[in-house]
Amino acid sequence: MKKPLFAAAVAALAFASAAAPAAEAYRTAVFAGGCFWSAEHDSEHLPGVKSVVVGYAGGTRQNPTYRDHEGHLEAIQVAYDPKQTTYARLVDGFFHHIDPTDPNGQICDQGPSYRTAVFVADAQERADALAVKAQAARTLGKPVATQVLPAGRFWPAEAYHQDYARKNPAAYAAYRTGCGRDRALRAVWAGR
Repeated sequence: MKKPLFAAAVAALAFASAAAPAAEAYRTAVFAGGCFWSAEHDSEHLPGVKSVVVGYAGGTRQNPTYRDHEGHLEAIQVAYDPKQTTYARLVDGFFHHIDPTDPNGQICDQGPSYRTAVFVADAQERADALAVKAQAARTLGKPVATQVLPAGRFWPAEAYHQDYARKNPAAYAAYRTGCGRDRALRAVWAGR
């Protein structure tokens, strides 16, 4: 009797694997865009993005936490489908959701952990990121402060930070409105 049950389980697993794209087909990109709640919220809607995790990147401290992440930037790790978008388009989308000219943070979030960066894993990602950065500087007519840095370890943040805007819509809306993020970004990118 166990054989038919085992065969049914194997068949169901094979069907599920064929029906859904393999997660290993996705690639990841890491960006630091100021407050990781806003970076997550804005990146989730970019074409080809499958998931976004908030966390910390760019530092040397092991196991950073929200209370102790000195040297790290608040960052996001984006899983995306390369069949639906390119890395360059993803970087361009990221740039259009930040003020890349601010060297000290983003909007109301200022300080070392809120600076912006694109973390690149290889020479092609570096070339794409630098091309998008140069185009942003031409478009804005200003130097771009967003750094292009080699990728290192990404450390996921605590569970209560994940999907913060979705789980806490009123609190996030109050933060975003109080910060003036949308108004500030419209001013940076208006007509561009």
